[in-house]
Parts: sequence; structure tokens; C-alpha cells
Amino acid sequence: MPSMPQNDNRRMASPLVGFVGWLAICFVAAAIGGLASANAGDFYNQLTRPNWAPPAWLFAPVWTMLYVMMAVAAWIVWRDKGWHKGRTALSLFLVQLAANALWTWIFFVWHLGAAAFAEIALLWLLIAATVVVFWRIHKLAGALLLPYLAWVSFATALSYAMWQRNPQIL
Repeated sequence: MPSMPQNDNRRMASPLVGFVGWLAICFVAAAIGGLASANAGDFYNQLTRPNWAPPAWLFAPVWTMLYVMMAVAAWIVWRDKGWHKGRTALSLFLVQLAANALWTWIFFVWHLGAAAFAEIALLWLLIAATVVVFWRIHKLAGALLLPYLAWVSFATALSYAMWQRNPQIL
């Protein structure tokens, strides 16, 4: 059986390496947020929550799924445009990813309710903008971010409700 030319091996490996890279970037952001949420379950359970607030155990599986979908979306844009032509979209993605990790610190470590609400509102705008630019590049990339936008929409309402219900803590 003839061996595959070296260039074909690189062409096939590059998308895989890129995908692993985007997964790593997303899960580094998740880990940074995870450091801040090490005791989040205890703190969350101390808060007066609205009756529509999900149980603490639900957040980890939802976020895991969302981070995978975010990585796939970024990878699609990177694969289609590369870093040079996709720089604006991918930079926006990285900015919203950093804002995502920051919210956990503001809310769960520093207990700053107003700042957490303002920051998550900014995060929502950054995600919405990322959806738009990703959608223009590749519809699937934009669509993969819609569950994330929906979850952060819910989280924005939840953040506000908990800030309002817990002024002595937040």
C-alpha cells in the first residue's frame, strides 16, 4: 500500500491539532472559572434563590456541554478562515471567553452582586456579537453558540434575582 505524502498528513493533522487547541483554550477558561467556583455549591445554597433557580449540581454538566460547543464553533471559524482572516471573530470569541471566566470570580469569590450583574450583561452582549460574526462566516458556528447565549440569558436573570434577594451577601 502506498504511503500518504507528507503534505496530506499535515493537512489532515492540522485541523485535528486546531480542534484540540480550541478545546484546550475553552477548557483553560473553564478551569479558571472552576478555581473560583471551588466552593460555589456551598455559597449558592446559602443564597435566597428564586423558585426557578436550578439545583447547584446542574451547572457543571451544562457548562461542560457549552464549552465543547463553543470550542467546536471557534474551530469551525478558525478552520474556514484561519487566524489571519478570522482574527476579528476569533478575538471577539476570546474576549467573551475571558469575560465568562471573570464572572465566576466576581460573583462567587468577591461576592459583588451589582458588578456580577453588570459583567454578565456585558458578557451577553459579547456573546450576541460573537454569534453574529460567527454566523456570517459559517452558519453552524453561529448556531453552536445559540445554546450558550440562551443559557447566559437565563443566568443573567438569575444573577439579577439573586443579587436583589441577597443584598447582605451580594
